Amino acid sequence: MAIPTATLAGEKVRLRPFSDDDVPLLHKWFNDPEVLQWHHLSEDPPQVMRSLRAHRERWERIRDDPGHVSWVIETKGGTPIGEIGLLNIHPHGRAELGISIGEKDCWSRGYGADAIRALLRHAFGELGLRRVHLIADEDNARAIRCYEKCGFVREGLLRGHRLRHGKPLNMVIMGALAEDACP
Repeated sequence: MAIPTATLAGEKVRLRPFSDDDVPLLHKWFNDPEVLQWHHLSEDPPQVMRSLRAHRERWERIRDDPGHVSWVIETKGGTPIGEIGLLNIHPHGRAELGISIGEKDCWSRGYGADAIRALLRHAFGELGLRRVHLIADEDNARAIRCYEKCGFVREGLLRGHRLRHGKPLNMVIMGALAEDACP
């Protein structure tokens, strides 16, 4: 299941399987401080993810992990703008959602919500999952609004869960169930 073969379609975006050729995009996006600020890798430590080699190694681990599937988010015109995936896919029918819009001029334009809806249709339909959850920085209001629009419900607060610029940061855990998710 590690390498999806299906291309998923939304109204504004399409999700296509990642390939080795996409690694330079990850390198570009994750080396932009504004993009990295919201990403869980922002304190991994930051220097570790600065090199193209580190991104290639990360992609190879993801590619070879049967519990992880990942797609490139493209506009309908074919421009890559981000990544989305399901992590830790569990036999009991649950997984974690991860998303990052790397092209900042595409923020707040509905691309992320459209990508999430397309992924949830696939997760709850073809993959037969019953639950998808995520964690988001408590201060990332834009992302939390997007997740709520897609049917995610706040389930709890993870106090001091990660570091951003060396300081503890609270994170919100949110979940969507197959019976609640909006199409």
